[in-house]
Amino acid sequence: MARRNVSAATRKPTVPYPEDNSVGPMLRYEKSLPKLPVPALKDTLEKYLKSVRPFVNSEEFAKTEAAAIEFQKPGGIGEELQRRLLSKANNPNTINWLEDWWNEVAYFGYRDPVVVYVSYFFAYKDDKLRRNPATRAAAIVTAALEFRKQVVNQQLEPEYVKGIPLSMYSYKFMFNACRYPSKPSDYEATFDPATNNHITVIRKNKFFILDLTKDGVQLSTAEIESQLKKIYELAGEKNDPPIGALTTENRDTWTEYRKMFLAANHKHEQLLKKIESSAFVLCLDDSSPITVDNISHACWVGDGRNRYFDKPLQFIVFENGKAGFSGEHSSMDGTPTNRLNDFVCDVIANNKVDHGSPNIRSNLSVPEQLHFNLTSEILSAISKSEKNFDNLVAKHDLRVLVYEGYGKNIIKKLGVSPDAYVQMIIQLAYYKMYGVNRATYESAQTRKFQRGRTEVCRTVSVDSVNWIKAMEDPQVSVETKAELGRKAIDAHVRYMADAVEGKGCDRHLFGLRMSLKPDEQKPAIFTDPTFAKSTHWNLSTSQLSSEHFQGYGWGEVVPDGYGIAYMINNGASIFYPIGSFKYCFFTTNQFLVYSDFLNFNIVSMRLNNDVMWHYIKESATEMRQVFEKAKVKSEQVKAKL
Repeated sequence: MARRNVSAATRKPTVPYPEDNSVGPMLRYEKSLPKLPVPALKDTLEKYLKSVRPFVNSEEFAKTEAAAIEFQKPGGIGEELQRRLLSKANNPNTINWLEDWWNEVAYFGYRDPVVVYVSYFFAYKDDKLRRNPATRAAAIVTAALEFRKQVVNQQLEPEYVKGIPLSMYSYKFMFNACRYPSKPSDYEATFDPATNNHITVIRKNKFFILDLTKDGVQLSTAEIESQLKKIYELAGEKNDPPIGALTTENRDTWTEYRKMFLAANHKHEQLLKKIESSAFVLCLDDSSPITVDNISHACWVGDGRNRYFDKPLQFIVFENGKAGFSGEHSSMDGTPTNRLNDFVCDVIANNKVDHGSPNIRSNLSVPEQLHFNLTSEILSAISKSEKNFDNLVAKHDLRVLVYEGYGKNIIKKLGVSPDAYVQMIIQLAYYKMYGVNRATYESAQTRKFQRGRTEVCRTVSVDSVNWIKAMEDPQVSVETKAELGRKAIDAHVRYMADAVEGKGCDRHLFGLRMSLKPDEQKPAIFTDPTFAKSTHWNLSTSQLSSEHFQGYGWGEVVPDGYGIAYMINNGASIFYPIGSFKYCFFTTNQFLVYSDFLNFNIVSMRLNNDVMWHYIKESATEMRQVFEKAKVKSEQVKAKL
């Protein structure tokens, strides 16, 4: 999954690229960004062999090594595939050599349902001022519209990593966009935001279109709330047949159902287009999740009915005022939507958004409800989709660990990378549970390149395995465990540094495979069992963090694996006002401080998530004890000297 968080400061640093003044600030560096590189074949194969060594015995490794040597023989198939790939990458018409292949294979050509396999979620912390769902939803809409304005006008400042701007290209697929089911491959469409200034609101499985302006003036938060209250009233207490459930289907099935849906009534195409062209979707659910597990599950999949999963952005507000977000992954990874959602929550919490006048204009139009002609054939399709969704979700389990023992600040004091440290927590937990380490995917973003998306950071290394075995051996000293732990963390940091530079091995090997012609035989390196073993992602992991989220995650990518999303949080300072007007945040303040914490979202096809939950918690505690004890002993030795 493509959801790697890198600290993306938005203040403008000194940038080594020329600016394009023909576009807005958001896109001013796009054409100056370097193209995604094609690594040297020798370097990729060396990295690949090093990465697979922990998974195989000496005999298996010898076969894999021989396949790699054969692949890179002078004049052989490896050199030819590298030549083809370089030719594509160096073509002046190619912006990113990976883009079309990756989008097709990983997303649009993928036929399984987007939920649970592709979509992801963020679960917000509570808004103690806005417990009424209409009130909270209205504030979220206003904040999202402010972010949309910055994106549409290209005024949003680019994200930066170490002074280098990141590609903002994928933001074009954020608002007023939709994924379409099609055979053999889906596609994405975008709509003009100037002429599609509306959102889709779903309540009781009914679809409403809410225009965001009146007489050329955007609705205030108070006016949006009044319109949402009308939708609550119009929706009533009875659920409609859930058209949204069709979007949970296998993509080929949904393609056929959509054709049937359009053929049932000539008005259906225009009605669907209103949904598809809307700025985003607001789901007003009638459930009231309480626990962090409850709300995470509700944001991730909900009941599969009060949704339209082909939309990139779905904000969700529950009956008890809790809220979150569901994202469609195809054209846009998690870092842009993480920024969007963090912005939405932050400007509301800190009163940084203009909510407009508290007065409600009397001439607001009643929100339009979309009425569909649901034939018996369509109703049957909906019923089948509901059943298939329920069966699929029933095979899955989601558990959330909010580990309050420590977080980013403590890890930094230990002198190690917080992300690599948490990766080792997960590795140790997996070993405790299974007695072995298996292929682990951590998403590394490559947005420093034009239209860059992701590369794999392979977490498991010889160093990580050596450290884990030492951690489980009571005869090994604390000092040795800590020393080996630092080596494992450093190895991970080095791989991640290569990955974000486009120098991992997975995307390059993927490009080489895609460069094969249909009638050409696959080289032994790709048919070798080690290749399959090293890319069978038993652990699919990634980090995105916000002090405003209490949950974030997605599903597993292989049936015998886990999807483990995590957040590494600082202590968050939160202001709670007394006697405030509900749209204005600051008056008199009480000051509360949230301590550091780690958050792990664990999803699998019922592979004893409660046990994995336990081992992650145990591993986090043991790691801190080891590193802190070793640090104290080291300081004592230095003091004596």
